[in-house]
Amino acid sequence: MNWATLTFAIRTSRRTFHLLIDIHTHTFPTSDDAFHSPEELITNSKRFGLDGICITDHDRFWEPKDVEALTRKHDFLVLAGCEVTTEEGHILVYGLSEYIFGMHKAAYVRELVDEVGGAMVVAHPYRRFYRKQAHTSEEAYQEMLERACRNHVFSLVDAVEIFNGRGTDEENHFASDIADWFSMHTTGASDAHAIKEVGNYATRFQQPIRDIDDLITEIKAGRCSAISLRDAVPALARV
Repeated sequence: MNWATLTFAIRTSRRTFHLLIDIHTHTFPTSDDAFHSPEELITNSKRFGLDGICITDHDRFWEPKDVEALTRKHDFLVLAGCEVTTEEGHILVYGLSEYIFGMHKAAYVRELVDEVGGAMVVAHPYRRFYRKQAHTSEEAYQEMLERACRNHVFSLVDAVEIFNGRGTDEENHFASDIADWFSMHTTGASDAHAIKEVGNYATRFQQPIRDIDDLITEIKAGRCSAISLRDAVPALARV
């Protein structure tokens, strides 16, 4: 499936979606490079018709009680994971509750995640590998793709993030090609660090998601897919 066809299919499939969740977001001050609060993230996610979010701050974990309090306060599904920095790249982790020394190694993160029955998704896999000039020839692009696919992180994760709101169309296309290379399940997310970045991509789930365990189950089962919301009109703008 080529990029244009993939994008069209994902956009039009919104008509039959079950649940849209942004599974990769950041908030201040837990992520020191973020510029919006959890409340601002929630408010704007609701404007774009999302059914929930997962806050994945950098190398830091939320207390379950704090996430549950946000869900009750805003009547909106709020989950928490973590974006873990490893030598092999950034990995979205769902199911862990604390940072443990040694998590800079992706294989060790996998061990910890398996112990608790969690899930892992490689975030923005184009980073460190994608070079715009490689589009000048099919041979150069293929070489770049093969180099990226030699990263053993893809043998450790449950899915690949192919739509990242901070990536270009070309970078996301490259991520999609990586997922195709391994025939892996896919996710999409805004990776929002600021209000203006909310509401561009999400992950569509085929079954109800009530808590982090449901999210993990659906990711590992592959009952999820990346979806573009770029053509969506904010709910408040339609009133």
